[in-house]
Amino acid sequence: MSVQIHTLANGLRVVTETMPGLQSAALGIWVNAGGRHERVEQNGIAHFLEHMAFKGTRRRSALQIAEEIEDVGGYINAYTSREVTAYYARVLKDDVPLALDLISDILLNPAFDAREIEVERGVILQEIGQSLDTPDDIIFDWLQEVAYPEQALGRTILGPAERVRSFDRANLEGFVAQHYGPGQMILSAAGAVDHDEIVRLAEAAFGHLPASPVSQADPGRFRGGERREVKQLEQAHFTLALEAPGYRSDNIYTAQIYATALGGGMSSRLFQELRERRGLCYTIYSQVGSYADTGLMTIYAGTGEEDLAGLADLTIEEVRRSVDSLSQAEIDRARAQMKAGMLMGLESPSARAERLARLVAIWNRVPPLEETIARIDAVDAAGLRDFAGQMVGSGQAALALYGPVAGGPSLGRLVERLAA
Repeated sequence: MSVQIHTLANGLRVVTETMPGLQSAALGIWVNAGGRHERVEQNGIAHFLEHMAFKGTRRRSALQIAEEIEDVGGYINAYTSREVTAYYARVLKDDVPLALDLISDILLNPAFDAREIEVERGVILQEIGQSLDTPDDIIFDWLQEVAYPEQALGRTILGPAERVRSFDRANLEGFVAQHYGPGQMILSAAGAVDHDEIVRLAEAAFGHLPASPVSQADPGRFRGGERREVKQLEQAHFTLALEAPGYRSDNIYTAQIYATALGGGMSSRLFQELRERRGLCYTIYSQVGSYADTGLMTIYAGTGEEDLAGLADLTIEEVRRSVDSLSQAEIDRARAQMKAGMLMGLESPSARAERLARLVAIWNRVPPLEETIARIDAVDAAGLRDFAGQMVGSGQAALALYGPVAGGPSLGRLVERLAA
């Protein structure tokens, strides 16, 4: 498997990886513009723009977009995150030119028809309502908000309903003009692809775009805080966050191994102690999510109202204990889980294309898998304990509680117990 990178004269980067033996390809455009690139009055517009991608262009109607990709048995989709908006497709190898033509048409020639804007506005408002009715979705938005208060990084991707109701064609066009320049786009393709062909297609589709300044997001600063929403639900939902490294940090793999050992699987400490031994919850886990300049290690659990205080105390106790007592076997198990998950995921061309785009966005290169595995293997017990001690002892945390949580713990009390 070979990775190749080419940069067009206007700054658009093309990265490909040929996977011999495959008959299909995954490809797309990853735009380095997401929720954290929005001003406060724009909150939700990156996601709105993603929804409008399939609502018609100056060359194709929404139905024609759907029919052309499905006529060849392919699929096309998009997503918005806090740092990226991606437009991608999966097709058989002979249909790669069609897929790239569709994606480039969506990006370069959106119709932004007034009637379609209104239709999609209604769809997004329904999506916001659904999110508000899903406790284990909305609580992570609240946790993000209190972790990064009054910052773009702390605002929701969907945006508040009142903002979404106000967006018009001019707002959409303005965001595209500011953030969709070729220097913020990465064309990534993996599977049954030929690098030279992809570069030729990219030049034909995007080479005419003028180079433009690359817009930068404001830095994220973890502050911590608490949000408690009391509601009569069957479960009390508990989330706690500590600041973790950004994905350019030397400690990123240390943080991921630590979170996996703490709560990343059935053998992890949190799962074994709180679910298997105590029966205090059905779901409990910890994970690390990283951005360019910061990140979060989050712990989530759902429990009954009467068990919330005990669950919170035991969770804090396990976090404190883990700083000094994680065994070599636990660390090695978490390391193996991390490597296996990464390698298994990369058997998919879609996962490979996404990985290529993400790594080019971070490093402007694609480190060989051997280099990544070596960095994971280099994490040792002493370094992990030092890192965990600094993170747990930082004195800052974020807490979000939802459901029958009036009697739940305060953030101040939990932070004191962490530092004890």
